[in-house]
Amino acid sequence: MRIRKNDTVLIRSGKDRGKQGKVLRVLPTEGVLLVEGLNIVKRHTKPRSTVRQAGIIQKEAPLALSKVELVCPKCGKPAKTGQKFLEDGKKVRVCKKCLEVID
Repeated sequence: MRIRKNDTVLIRSGKDRGKQGKVLRVLPTEGVLLVEGLNIVKRHTKPRSTVRQAGIIQKEAPLALSKVELVCPKCGKPAKTGQKFLEDGKKVRVCKKCLEVID
């Protein structure tokens, strides 16, 4: 898994193409993730005892992992990631553009 929670990602396709946001949740078994404030959809909900608010509610919909790209926190550019082992044996992600450790 190359993208984790709290990473900044760039959306590569769809209605929010070119926008950046923070990852709220990653569902690796389904191959999707939720990005804060992006891919907003409207859902019509009925009033129930478990639902706090009825009516038209806006919320984030899942995005496919293939539609986003990780933004390097060091260089600020979308980049592919590689993996590298540190001296202590820890495995970390590395930006392939600036060769800096991401984690």
